[in-house]
Amino acid sequence: MSGRLFDAVLFDRDGTLVVDVPYNGDPAKVVPMPGARAALDRLRAAGFRLGVVTNQSGLARGRFGAEQLTAVNRRVEELLGPFDDWQVCPHGEDDGCRCRKPAPGLVEAAATALGTVAARCVVVGDIGRDMDAALAAGAAGILVPTAITRSEEIAAAPFQAADLAGAADLILAHEALLQPVPAGSRGTVLAVRADSVGDVLVTGPAIRALAAGAERVVLLCGPRGRAAADLLPGVDEIVEQRLPWIDPEPQAVDDAEMRALVERLRGIGADEAVVFTSFHQSALPLALLLRMAGIGRITAISDDYPGSLLDVRHRVPQQLPEPERARSVAAAAGFALPTDDDGRLRVTVPPAPRGDHLVVHPGASCEARSCPPENLRAIVAALAADGHRVIVTGGPGERRLAAFVAGDAGHDAGPMTLSGLATLIAGAAVLITGNTGPAHLAAAVGTPVISLYAPTVPYGRWGPYRVPAVRLGDPAAPCRDTRATRCPVPGHPCLSGVGPDDVRTAVRLLGVTVPRPIHGEVAA
Repeated sequence: MSGRLFDAVLFDRDGTLVVDVPYNGDPAKVVPMPGARAALDRLRAAGFRLGVVTNQSGLARGRFGAEQLTAVNRRVEELLGPFDDWQVCPHGEDDGCRCRKPAPGLVEAAATALGTVAARCVVVGDIGRDMDAALAAGAAGILVPTAITRSEEIAAAPFQAADLAGAADLILAHEALLQPVPAGSRGTVLAVRADSVGDVLVTGPAIRALAAGAERVVLLCGPRGRAAADLLPGVDEIVEQRLPWIDPEPQAVDDAEMRALVERLRGIGADEAVVFTSFHQSALPLALLLRMAGIGRITAISDDYPGSLLDVRHRVPQQLPEPERARSVAAAAGFALPTDDDGRLRVTVPPAPRGDHLVVHPGASCEARSCPPENLRAIVAALAADGHRVIVTGGPGERRLAAFVAGDAGHDAGPMTLSGLATLIAGAAVLITGNTGPAHLAAAVGTPVISLYAPTVPYGRWGPYRVPAVRLGDPAAPCRDTRATRCPVPGHPCLSGVGPDDVRTAVRLLGVTVPRPIHGEVAA
């Protein structure tokens, strides 16, 4: 691994690198998009490998020949400089290939040709199918809209830039945020992430960065995230403590409980603390307790004036994905992942061979993120009718929900630990779920996700990280960016329109096929 966030940037050709001329076979008509050459040269100078991933159905339609296509691509390089790889889909809409975007084939092939993996690539394009191909491959995506880009495509894009210069700025800025501040050797580091399972999981790469530079890592977590904390590599000790001011429904602070926490923290003997928080939380109340516990160096994100509570006051762009946001905090404190760590989410569970079953997790930590149970029940029935084995899971308080969604067609997994759920998901062909902890658990074990995503928070920040995914739901619904925990719109329009055919299409896009019956039997 290179030690950087991304190894390669992959560009759509028409409408992104050059002005879109439909079915162009004439090199004389190639016109670069404004600022394209300068943006590409900046990325080349920064050490990125560059590739092109382009649909060219004009070949299948007979609008131009292979020699004309080669001549046009050669002209693109004459104007914009050399590319390290070209991946071209020559097929038509109805050919059913795996390379035509929004399928992930071009992105996967380009990553392989460039000596990396899709998760370490950024795809830059001008329409939704470019972004869909990126997500389905597990790559990052940046949309650079043009006049033909539809509004719903803009709403669904993980990240956006006004032009190619802006896309280059975004890529380079993300890389810069993860470069560590030089620091000496470390002893014991106290990491803090006191939120839910998903919050703890996405902090995992940052915790590993701390572990790479410290003798010992102690993690302070809350009861809602303890099960996830137990699965994180790099943690030597866990301290479980409820911090009531960050709970979804905050409770009163118990003075005696906080005094006991201060004494417990004092007993750890940490040399420094790195505090990871969500965007709506302040680190300052905890920083005060850490100071009272005698911890001499504290790093955290703060947009407020921290006075002497923080030694390193870190600021970060709002659009940064949560795992990278946490890594940037670690970098500000002087910690970085080792060069052989790819930065993905990880958990310490026994490896499971990939099977062909599908897992549906209907619950979510808050109402606004849940797909209607009736829709999920119909989805399970349809997938089972297609020949898939569908297993439905649920948390301790979701047994009735899981049973209802499973119906007669699915298999209710019954109660299980988070570790058991991780093993089940690790063996699945795909997980179908909302924006909830199991989606991040799937990313941690490398299982593709069909993300039934309510747009109450940005997908680019909270969607499944660096794992093949398909996003379903209305990205422009009225609840967009409201951070609502209960749906504020009658009818729950962002997810109520998701049906069996949408999920069937997503399953096929991720390359999942119906299992072949054994010994001539009909698949159950």
